[in-house]
Amino acid sequence: MTSQPVATELPAKLRESGRLRSLAVFYLATMRIAVQEQFQYRAANYFYMLGMVAEPVIYLVVWTTIAEQQGGSVQGLTAGYFAAYYIVWTLVRNMNIVFGAPFWEFRIREGELNKDLLRPVLPLHWDIAYFAGWKFVVILFWIPLAVGLSLVFDPTLDPRLLEVAVFAVAIWGAYLVRTMLQESLGMLCFWTTRGAAIFDLYMTTELLLSGRLVPLPLMPDWVENIARFLPFQYAFFFPIESLVGDLSNAELARGLLAQVLWILIGLAIFRFAWKRAIKRYSAVGG
Repeated sequence: MTSQPVATELPAKLRESGRLRSLAVFYLATMRIAVQEQFQYRAANYFYMLGMVAEPVIYLVVWTTIAEQQGGSVQGLTAGYFAAYYIVWTLVRNMNIVFGAPFWEFRIREGELNKDLLRPVLPLHWDIAYFAGWKFVVILFWIPLAVGLSLVFDPTLDPRLLEVAVFAVAIWGAYLVRTMLQESLGMLCFWTTRGAAIFDLYMTTELLLSGRLVPLPLMPDWVENIARFLPFQYAFFFPIESLVGDLSNAELARGLLAQVLWILIGLAIFRFAWKRAIKRYSAVGG
C-alpha cells in the first residue's frame, strides 16, 4: 500500500525534470541565436549604443557643471560621483532594453503572435531568452565606450569586491524586473488596440521615479518615499548605486531581495493576465 504513491509520483517528477531540461535547452539555443544575429549587425549595434550615450552625457555635463559651481558637490554628490553614475548608467540603460509593452500591440495587430503561439513555450520565454542573448553583445560593446567616457570625465569609482559581485547580479535582476513589468503591461493590448496613452504615462512615471533622469537623492524626500515602494528604482537606481554608491551590506542584500520580489510579482501578474488574455485573442494580420 505504501509503494503506490511513490510509483505515481516518480513519473511526474521525471516529466517535470524533462520539461526543465527542454526549457534550458530552448533558452541556451535562443540566446546563442541572438548573439550570432547581433554580431552580424555589429556596426548597427555600435551606432545604436553611441546614439544612446547622448542622453547620459547631457545629464553628466549639466550636473557636473552645477557641482563645480556649488563648490564641488550637490547635496553631497561630487562631480566624480556624477561621472561614475552616468557612465554606469549607460550599461544599465542598455541592459534594460526589453521587449516593451508597445510591441505587444504590434505583435497582435500584425499577426506575429500567430507564429509565436506555435512554439511549445510561452512567448515570454522567447522574449527573455532572445534579449538576454543580446545583452552579452551589449556588455562587450559597452566596455570601450566606458573606457572612453572615463578618460574624458574622470569618474570617482572605488567599489569593494562585494559591490562588484552585487552589481553583476543586479544588472540581470534589473533586466528581469523591467521585462516582467513591460510584459505584464503589454497584456492590456488584448483588451485595447491603442494603449499608447497608458504606455506613455507608465514611461513618464518610470523616468521620474527610477533614477534614470537624476539620482534619487536629488529628488524631494516625498518622491524618494514614493519610489521606495515602487519597482522602478530596482531597474535603474539600485544596480547603479550598488557599484557607484556606498551602500552597506544590508542595503545591498535588501536591494537584491526587492528585485526578486518584483520579478515574482511581475511574473504572477503576467501569468494571471495571460490566461485571460489568450482567450480573447483572434488571429489577425496578413
